[in-house]
Amino acid sequence: MARNIFNQPPKDEKESAAPSPTAPKAAKLPGSVGGLRDSLREITANSIRDIEPDQIEMDGLRDRLVLEDSSIDELAESIRKHGQQVPIMVRPSAQPDRYRIIYGRRRLAAIRMIGGTVKAIVRTLDDDASLIAQGQENNLRLDPSFIEKSLFIKEMQESGYKPNVIQDALGLTRQGVSNHRVVIEQLPEGLVQLIGPAHGIGRRQWGDLAAFSKKIDLVNTAKKVIAALPDDTPSAEKFQAVYSACSNKARSDKKQANGSLKSVVKDADGSSVGTLTVDQKTIAIKIAKKDNPEFGQWLEERAEAALLQIFEQWRNESGSGS
Repeated sequence: MARNIFNQPPKDEKESAAPSPTAPKAAKLPGSVGGLRDSLREITANSIRDIEPDQIEMDGLRDRLVLEDSSIDELAESIRKHGQQVPIMVRPSAQPDRYRIIYGRRRLAAIRMIGGTVKAIVRTLDDDASLIAQGQENNLRLDPSFIEKSLFIKEMQESGYKPNVIQDALGLTRQGVSNHRVVIEQLPEGLVQLIGPAHGIGRRQWGDLAAFSKKIDLVNTAKKVIAALPDDTPSAEKFQAVYSACSNKARSDKKQANGSLKSVVKDADGSSVGTLTVDQKTIAIKIAKKDNPEFGQWLEERAEAALLQIFEQWRNESGSGS
């Protein structure tokens, strides 16, 4: 079960009043005055502050494939009209009056577009707790797609985060994390960026697409398919178009590999004489009696001798009879 880090009381004064993590811890006062001070400290630690956007660094791992897109414009317009309704969360940086973002990257990007300060909750969290907060808030506000979670898991593992932290960040079991990682490892680099987050496309579909990578150049196929689509094509539709193209190509290649080559033999006048069919196992000559009944009857009487004659000719020419 994912750890709940959002409602924990602050451990000391550095979580609340001071932007720097090196702020001294206040001594607890006795009696009712001390209780009041503790209450004030807790309120301050969870209060919302107005911070200039240029004081906030875009820290941490990316958990979204698309950040600067049309949805940012829509969010910016909404904040312009109604104000920022939901605060972001930041943690103090090592530099004075500087912060590192924990979650709320889209809101921060939107406010940077329109100007003004950002409403933010300031919490002093270590890297693990920050990652868990980022993942949990992201899942609550807008569930990331399967492939976005897969990429986020890959980045977390490559950055050295422990398995339990990764599980808590996304609310997944150990098997769930493994299922995401198995698929992302099979996909060629660059393919996901071409397609996008593809909300609604799950593990089975991405796994089926990944299976084509053994025989098909998925990246080049995707580039050609997506280039032919309108610019505003939703990501999920891009996936379906790429998958369909790869599926058709795989079936065509298999048919060519396992199927037969058929050609129609014609005489000098262009009339059909018969059909020659060649596959990996046989060579067949087919004569339709209804099209040329007299020739069909003649060949039927001489077919065996004609075949033996052709075979003897091959032996003489190839030297197999010596």
